[in-house]
Amino acid sequence: MRSTAQSALQLLALVAIAGAFPAVLAHGHDDEGAMDMDMDMDMTKEEPKPDPDSYPPTYFSHPEHVVEIYAHIALMVVSWIIMLPIAVMFSIARSRYTLAIQFLFLFTNAVGVLLGITYNANTPDLYPNNAHHKLGWLVTWVVSAQVMISLVGRVAGVMGRNNGQGHGKEEEQAFIPVSTQAMAEHQRMNDALYSNPYRHSNDSGQGTEPNSESLRSNSVSTAIGQESPIELSDRRAQYEDEDEDLHFKPAEMLGSKPANSFISKFAGKISGRAWRVLMFAYSFVDRTILILGYITVCTGIIAFARFFEGHGIFSGLAHWIKGGIFFWYGIFTLGRWTGSFGELGWAWNVRPKQSSQKWRPTAEFVEGALIFTYGSTNIFLEHLGNAGKEFSSQDLEHVSITVLFIGGGLLAMLIESTRIRELLNTTVYDAALAHPSHAYSDEERAALEEPKQYEFSINPIPALVILLLGIMMSSHTQQSMVSSMVHKQWGNLLTGASFARGFTYVILYLKPPRSILPTRPPTELLTAFGLIAGGMIFMASSSDTVDGMIHYDLDAMFFYTVTMGFVGLLMAWVVIVLALKGWAVRKESSRSPKSWTLTSRV
Repeated sequence: MRSTAQSALQLLALVAIAGAFPAVLAHGHDDEGAMDMDMDMDMTKEEPKPDPDSYPPTYFSHPEHVVEIYAHIALMVVSWIIMLPIAVMFSIARSRYTLAIQFLFLFTNAVGVLLGITYNANTPDLYPNNAHHKLGWLVTWVVSAQVMISLVGRVAGVMGRNNGQGHGKEEEQAFIPVSTQAMAEHQRMNDALYSNPYRHSNDSGQGTEPNSESLRSNSVSTAIGQESPIELSDRRAQYEDEDEDLHFKPAEMLGSKPANSFISKFAGKISGRAWRVLMFAYSFVDRTILILGYITVCTGIIAFARFFEGHGIFSGLAHWIKGGIFFWYGIFTLGRWTGSFGELGWAWNVRPKQSSQKWRPTAEFVEGALIFTYGSTNIFLEHLGNAGKEFSSQDLEHVSITVLFIGGGLLAMLIESTRIRELLNTTVYDAALAHPSHAYSDEERAALEEPKQYEFSINPIPALVILLLGIMMSSHTQQSMVSSMVHKQWGNLLTGASFARGFTYVILYLKPPRSILPTRPPTELLTAFGLIAGGMIFMASSSDTVDGMIHYDLDAMFFYTVTMGFVGLLMAWVVIVLALKGWAVRKESSRSPKSWTLTSRV
């Protein structure tokens, strides 16, 4: 036995030596190759840098009024990245603190705008006709108009937390703004109709009993309706128990201050149809202002560093728009992990039962639709940088990527179609229907049921498209080594995000979700990180951005490490903001804390 083991070990040793023999023979050639590679690396490192005088002056290197511009940047970061997301979450939750945080945002933003105005007045215009100034004023006025709607709406009582959530016609009437005189008359008649059962000692209670003459008067029946006082009292008690915010509270909403009086009079002149339009615009701004703010911040960075002037606009648009899409895709993925869109079943959960189970697209269907739209629109834009010239090999590479997006997006949408899946099962259905159901035993009849994996969408095509994009961009030919390294960095990040999404599908295939609560796969945190970081470095891979890195002696790893740290902080902030939204919803709800646990309903 021992001799057999020794013979086996000797044979393995001979195989190992034989395998290493060619490498030993080629060692001398490897030394030469290594020397050549070192020389190539040295040549790459010593490649001539552009003349510093040829680089245009920027606000980043402008020596005057430095304190003003950095104070402007700091205030804008506080306003648009810290305060505005909290204001949006509170507004969606219809929190009582919404107006306060909105006015705080307006204050810090106004101070930042004032500093920007003084800085522009005292410095030369290094970036004429830039988009940041125009877009900055636009979003500032949009947010200011939204805050004014919020102020008037809260004074008028139309900004209640349950507004627009399916109340009946009579409940909706409680939100229609009315004049002060009508409110006083309504309050007087309510006091007469619904007196407190615990009266003061000097109150005889005359006229408040159910059979008293005052309750049977024509004036009351004309103003309130033909229902009996007992029915009205029961209905009023029921509404107050269900929701305290369904009725006006004159002491809170319509104070005696002149400002409140003016706003209430102004609100009373707005019709119900106009209020519906204003509330739609208010909600639309709530759901789009963060993206507009992101675009404004990006244009501020472009103006500050003086990127994308002249012909460089095409490279800038291509990289910053596409990188921004991956950035927000990562934010969307992180939101799904936290539980956002859980009512649609997008939080890796089972969709909760609702009164109307209408068709809702899956998250994978939305991803496929976005990929398809992205490819179908960009296929006509890939040649803009070389318009009027022949298609180069790089242009054809970019067009091929858009074709991949078109095909991949279309395939992802087809896979998500339940109708397509039923048609694909036609052969199996025909074979099963050839025998009557009573011909199957109980154990065999279980085979006729749909697999449990059918209850949840598992669609790897969007991840596959992003994976292939990352692989292609990692080896994309560039004009400088810095640009090649940056492209390789974000390509690897997108590749890692795709692999993480693949592991998510493996986990869910083995154990599909069974609860309406978010499953929160840990791999989705890796997916979100890779998408956000990859999107940001994607933006940094544009030609002007790379030229700026070379000019200021910033290597690719410096930007890479700074981006990783920023993404970690950003993801933590997103989780905090979404948690604040949940806190605000519970704060404004009349439910007890125990009612938020699903086990109390079992």
